[in-house]
Amino acid sequence: MSPSHDPLPRRAGAAAGLRDSLGVGLGIFPLGIALGILVIQAGLPWWLAPALSIGIFAGSVELLLVSMLAAATPLVTIAATVFAVNFRHVFYAFSFPLSRVRPGLPRAYSIYAMIDEAYATYVLMDPDRLSSARMVTGQLAMQLYWVLGGFVGIMIANVLPAPIEGFEFALVALFVVMSMDAIRGKRELPSALLACLAVTVAILVAGDNALLVALALYSGLLGLRYFLTKRTTDTAEEGERA
Repeated sequence: MSPSHDPLPRRAGAAAGLRDSLGVGLGIFPLGIALGILVIQAGLPWWLAPALSIGIFAGSVELLLVSMLAAATPLVTIAATVFAVNFRHVFYAFSFPLSRVRPGLPRAYSIYAMIDEAYATYVLMDPDRLSSARMVTGQLAMQLYWVLGGFVGIMIANVLPAPIEGFEFALVALFVVMSMDAIRGKRELPSALLACLAVTVAILVAGDNALLVALALYSGLLGLRYFLTKRTTDTAEEGERA
C-alpha cells in the first residue's frame, strides 16, 4: 500500500499521531526541561536551547553538546563525538517505515525527526495502521514536547536562587544507567571492560583530547573483538562439519 493510499483520512491520522506521541512526551518533556536548565547553568545564551532542539533534535547529543560547548571542547572532538553517538541512526533507516510517508517535505522531515522514541513507536506498529499524516504528526508532536520543555527549563533556571550543584552530571548519570541496562540485558560485560580500557588509556596519553582518542580506540577494540569472535565461531563450525 503506497503513501498515496493512506489507511486513515488525514485528520484521523493526525489525531492518531498525537495519541502516539503522548506516552513518549512524558519522557521527552522532562528531558527538554533538563536541557533548558543546563544551558542557563552552563552560562550559555538562552536561545541555544531552542536552537539545538529545532536544528539538531537529538536529545542525548544536545545535552552532550551543552557540556562540551561550555567546556570549550575542540570542534574536531565535538564532531567526532556527535558522529559516534548518532551513528546508530544510519541503521534505523533500514527498518523504519519511511515508505508510509509521502515523498517530498513530509518524508524529509520524518527522516530528520527519526529519534529513538519515534523509531520505537512506529517500527513495531502494523504497517496497515500507519499513514503519512499519523507518522509526521507524531514526530512533530515529539519535537514540540522537547522544544517546549526547553523553554520551561530556561524559565525555571532563571528563577532559581542559585545553580543546582552537580546538575551537569545528569547526562553522565543517564548514560551510565542506560549502559548498565544494556550490559545486563545483552550480557555484554566484555564490551564494557573494553570501554573502560579505552577510556583509561586515553586519559593517560591524550590529555585534552581524551574523549576523541577513547572513541577511536574503543571502536578499534570492538572491531578487533568482532573479528576474533567471528573467526573462533567459524573455526568451531568447520570443526563440527569435519
